[in-house]
Amino acid sequence: MVRNIVILGGNSHPQLTESVCNTLGIPPSARILNKFSGGESRCEIKDSVRGKDVYIIQSASGSVNDHLIELCIMISACKTGSAKRVTAVVPLFPYSRQPDWPYNKAGAPLSQSAGASKKDYTFESVPATPRPGVPRSAGLLNGVNALNEKLSKTSLSHDGTNGTGATTNGNTSSNASVNGDYPAPRRSDTLSSTTSLSRGHQAEGSISSQRSYTTHDYENPNNVNAFQSKPGYKQWVAQAGTLVADLLTCAGADHIITMDLHDPQYQGFFDIPVDNLYGKALIQNYIQQIPNFRDAVVVSPDAGGAKRATLIADSLEMDFALIHKERRPTRFTEQRNASMMLVGDVANRVCILVDDIVDTANTITRAAKLLKKEGATKVYALLTHGVFSGDAINRINASGIDKILVTNSVPQSEHRRLCPKLEVLDVSPIFAEAIRRVHYGESISVLFQHN
Repeated sequence: MVRNIVILGGNSHPQLTESVCNTLGIPPSARILNKFSGGESRCEIKDSVRGKDVYIIQSASGSVNDHLIELCIMISACKTGSAKRVTAVVPLFPYSRQPDWPYNKAGAPLSQSAGASKKDYTFESVPATPRPGVPRSAGLLNGVNALNEKLSKTSLSHDGTNGTGATTNGNTSSNASVNGDYPAPRRSDTLSSTTSLSRGHQAEGSISSQRSYTTHDYENPNNVNAFQSKPGYKQWVAQAGTLVADLLTCAGADHIITMDLHDPQYQGFFDIPVDNLYGKALIQNYIQQIPNFRDAVVVSPDAGGAKRATLIADSLEMDFALIHKERRPTRFTEQRNASMMLVGDVANRVCILVDDIVDTANTITRAAKLLKKEGATKVYALLTHGVFSGDAINRINASGIDKILVTNSVPQSEHRRLCPKLEVLDVSPIFAEAIRRVHYGESISVLFQHN
């Protein structure tokens, strides 16, 4: 039995909180966590936390935003109650996937300009690679290209001139050369004029004398409305990952314990210690129970999970294969349909798909379909977090996956009822041991070592 410790559970996963408390041999602390009639969250800690080591268990499942606010309020309430230390135990960390979404939600990294041609305007041709035989692009619309064209027209033809201009019938022509192809250079177009502009002199009608504007031009709102994104203009979206890290830190969290972050660099957003536990040991133990597992192939469904899959394959001395997925459309008007390509040999072999999270199950089911098409005899899918949003369960039931395995980092009771292929591993002993080691100041490196 662990003493001088307080375990609090949120509303996201009460079964996990109960399992952790049973493993540690202590009862969960009493608290009131509900909502007022207006929709605001209410939190009241019934037990004393003064001078105690508090651990709050709250996962990102279901109503993610409500559970995140509940976690922040509970942390703040414990710090207000003079808790010695507050540790947030978050098996599935909220918003941990968003650091790798730098563009708009549609997935297109570039925006189409208003005047672009829809016939030959593709990601492969914008911007065109300069090479012989390729026509020049339209250039920028801010006047720089037009200035170069004007300067190039100032050169006189070989047939014409003596001095600075051509004389015809005793009259000096200031507007045209002898052959009449190009107008004579104006003062504002000559090279010396452009040099004088850099010294602060602005010629009337020159490029530098024209009024420019930005998207923050409050004096002329019409200019802001006229702004159109041009090819290469990236539409960045807000990255909520740093915001969530700041929220938990400002609420008073002293330590974070989580499992299998989608992006390991997410730990760098925090100014407090973050322990990222791994579900790799549980997955390896399950793989070793598969008959003739050494003849099977560990497959990563995308390039992002290749490192995770290779670690398991190397530890168990198994073969490895990779599915390359590309979400780049060929045209702006087309949808983002990912093309998948298998790298490796899976014919007449058992395939084990390994990933960290399954949300809509689109990637994992398409990967299973490709493996079955390439001759795989059986397909297992082993994942740490099973969110199963939308019609993921129906998609898995109709897919080529023979068995899918997830942990109970989020509640899985309803998912197990709907999906006969689903099996669940219990991660409560891992978090209970992590809590015990952190409380007594012991090293927890043994819990997240890759081997």
